[in-house]
Amino acid sequence: MKGKLFLTVLVCCSFIQLPAQEIIIGDKKDPGFFPIVSASASTSIYVDELDHWLMHRSAELLQQDIEMLTGRKPEIISSLPETAEQIIIIGSADRSVTIKRLAAEKLIHIEHLVGQWEKFQLETMTNPAKGIKQALVISGSDKRGTAYGVFELSKQMGVSPWYWWADVPAKKKTAIYFKNGLYPYGSPSVKYRGIFINDEAPAFSGWAKEKFGGANHLVYEKIFELMLRLKANYLWPAMWGNAFNDDDTLNPILAQQYGIVMGTTHHEPMLRAQQEWKRYGKGLWNYDSNEVVLKSFWKKGIENMDSRESIVTIGMRGDGDMPMTLGSNIALLERIVRDQRQIISDVTGKPASETPQLWALYKEVQDYYDKGMRVPDDVTLLLCDDNWGNIRKLPKPGEKPRPGGYGIYYHFDYVGDPRNYKWLNTNSIPRVWEQMHLAYEYGTDRIWIVNVGDLKPMELPISFFLDYAWDTKKWNAGNISDYTKTWAAQIFGELYAKEIGEILTAYTKYNSRRKPELLTPDTYSLINYGEAETIESDYNRLTVWAEEIYNKLPAEYRNAYYQLVLYPVKACANLNAMYVAAAKNNWYAVQGRASANDEADSVKKYFAEDASLAHEYNTVLSNGKWNHMMDQTHIGYTYWQQPEKNSMPRVDYIHLPDSSEMGVAVEGSTFWWPNEKSEALLPEFDSYFSKSHFIDLFNRGAKSFAYSVRTSVPWIKIRMAIPFAETGQGNHINHQQRIWISVDWDIAPAGTNKIPIAIADPAGRTVTVFAIVKNYGAAKKDFPNGFVESDGYVSIEASHYSRIINAAPISWLKIPGIGRTGSGMTITPVTANKQIPGSGSPRLEYVMLVTDTGKINVQLYFSPTLNFNGGELQYGLSIDNESLQIKNLHRDHSNKTWEQWVANNIIIDSTEFHLNKSGQHVLKFWMVDPGIVLQKLVVGLPDVKPSYLGPPETLITH
Repeated sequence: MKGKLFLTVLVCCSFIQLPAQEIIIGDKKDPGFFPIVSASASTSIYVDELDHWLMHRSAELLQQDIEMLTGRKPEIISSLPETAEQIIIIGSADRSVTIKRLAAEKLIHIEHLVGQWEKFQLETMTNPAKGIKQALVISGSDKRGTAYGVFELSKQMGVSPWYWWADVPAKKKTAIYFKNGLYPYGSPSVKYRGIFINDEAPAFSGWAKEKFGGANHLVYEKIFELMLRLKANYLWPAMWGNAFNDDDTLNPILAQQYGIVMGTTHHEPMLRAQQEWKRYGKGLWNYDSNEVVLKSFWKKGIENMDSRESIVTIGMRGDGDMPMTLGSNIALLERIVRDQRQIISDVTGKPASETPQLWALYKEVQDYYDKGMRVPDDVTLLLCDDNWGNIRKLPKPGEKPRPGGYGIYYHFDYVGDPRNYKWLNTNSIPRVWEQMHLAYEYGTDRIWIVNVGDLKPMELPISFFLDYAWDTKKWNAGNISDYTKTWAAQIFGELYAKEIGEILTAYTKYNSRRKPELLTPDTYSLINYGEAETIESDYNRLTVWAEEIYNKLPAEYRNAYYQLVLYPVKACANLNAMYVAAAKNNWYAVQGRASANDEADSVKKYFAEDASLAHEYNTVLSNGKWNHMMDQTHIGYTYWQQPEKNSMPRVDYIHLPDSSEMGVAVEGSTFWWPNEKSEALLPEFDSYFSKSHFIDLFNRGAKSFAYSVRTSVPWIKIRMAIPFAETGQGNHINHQQRIWISVDWDIAPAGTNKIPIAIADPAGRTVTVFAIVKNYGAAKKDFPNGFVESDGYVSIEASHYSRIINAAPISWLKIPGIGRTGSGMTITPVTANKQIPGSGSPRLEYVMLVTDTGKINVQLYFSPTLNFNGGELQYGLSIDNESLQIKNLHRDHSNKTWEQWVANNIIIDSTEFHLNKSGQHVLKFWMVDPGIVLQKLVVGLPDVKPSYLGPPETLITH
């Protein structure tokens, strides 16, 4: 007997160790492939009559998917045929009689499925029953696991999880074949993986009311199906004016049938919606004064739960997602939790520990926890981000395990300070990966739920969040940059997947720099580094690229492409262009430029285009299927709350005299000449960087004038933004002309020279602009690859280190694309112990060449990571062999400072040093605490000109 038991264990263990492999689908009849649909017929789908409702629904959806793909509709049967060449069998290990029989006869192995959580497998086999030659068996440990197996097959065959929600067409085929074999899938990395429909007015709510009559079971059936196709299992339903259980009695019934675990938000305890209190509550939402009524109210929530899968939120916040009253205390809150758990026990007839519960440490509730409040260990502690994607708290490594474990409540959408962000996707996939990887490595694997706003247009980050929650081993820093390409291939096919993936990566990176609702005309600098115009041109190039692909795509993909790619790119490019035009209008009006009025007209045009694009999305796209989804206001914020309607930025029209007057402005200055008495100086030119700089020559009147531009040396090159030959007017100015100045370094003399550039009008008025030219000559060859001072600064992308020092098991990790302008560097493992910097400890070194001496200011740009460890996040910084400075990333904990961090999506920390000599220096960044992500380093000599993103990189390579 013992021998037989030992053999069984060996078989089971060897099965578990089989590596997961990708399902292989073919479209031709080849040996070793199972015909799902052949050239002449489709294979019937069998489900036990007494299996879970969801198994029958999954079979219907598989039937639908196969018909969308091939035009053939397979039959669904509930009894095995006497004879058949092939059959598809769908069944759960806990309910299907057929699956249990096949296992008892050793035809399939389900030992590793029985009693497990959401595992599934797909397997081909011969002779599953008398008269049946071959079967494809989809089985799971439970109803959700089996459904995941069905939808995994659909996805591999070519049906996107977003086929309905984003109008993604099925990839048409004449035949579908499944490669014979066993394809096992283990349990998910995170047990409960879900979304929260929130902040859903006016978009989702307006859409749902028009299309379905409200947030009823017809809407939720679509949501439940999407969730299963994305391998999600947990939902917080829409709650602005909605009450899931009260609005439609079919809502909770369908959730249970679809296998969706239901919950309520962090401020809606005991499965009662806030709206239910508004409808049925009596008295104040105050436990001190209204305990009896609140207990009765909460009891009804647990009674309504019945035996349906749920996670019960416990605790209490103030009514309407607000903090508790000032008099609240930890003892009261702990009593509330005890009373709530007693209600759960009384109603269910079981110990409270047998009903899943969570306590959300949201906003001020985390303060209660930090001050000592505790709940029983079987309750999941739902840790939270700061509403802006930065996790506030994580368990400490080595803490005693809690049976209830830990979870994370994350945000892709938010209503609150410093501004709402609800309109479009602003979530960078690398940043989401970095924060959720951090969370998982610190042990938060029980619940992951993310606020997705209106659901659309968050399709991309929702997909990633749930993909990563399902299998955290699949995506890492080494391949995270491939996610958008992989996702694009699933949606649009392989032909343009690389290009579409790059567009998705770029627009989300651009949007994450500063969310659209936070943009103003002053966000990006018009004065320094060509920043604002570079932002505008980058978006415009992306738009051209996105439109080119749109025009190449087959017509059936264009609705999906418009939603997922083209609209967010065009809308955001247009919005940024509007703000740049508004900035130019404001600036030009102060200087009296005739072109100020042109820019005012441009602002009006862009504002109208924003409305036109939204109208196309709402009413033209997919024949108006998504009407109201782009109703969200996003222009004209004056404080955190959204404006009632979009409001165009202020513009100024100026009166122009019936004459002409020359004005001159130079890059890097807010002044204009001849109004200004100081010298007009262009930013420095140096031979390490062949940069051009510009002079704006403008008219302050209504009549044009002629002009001339001259310099005394042949190696200063002058180029017009619009060549004279193209204007047809010679060297005349109507409104404005940009003049580009560059240096011919092959003939420029060595050393530093100050060269005048004279600009004159016919009246003899002359403005002289000076170019400071530094030609390092042969000395350039003496400096190795590294970073060189240019125009008073050195700028370094963190991932472009000169030397990297690791100290096993600690090493540096590059996270591609996480930075506002590049990638980022962090420490792995993220749970590494704190380090005291020493000669062999982990650090990054950057070799730089500077010509100045004296005080320098080093600015380090970090991802806005919070002190999730409850203490400090520290790092070290030094130059050459001078004393190391240990710095705390969060010296200022004020709310005003936090608002700046999240609005700018960066923490900039400054440190002063003193250089005694010019020449080569080594800037060293030392690891102290893990979890910090360094994006950029900027050395000001002594200070750097202001800009939003910081100066461009000054890296040279030979």
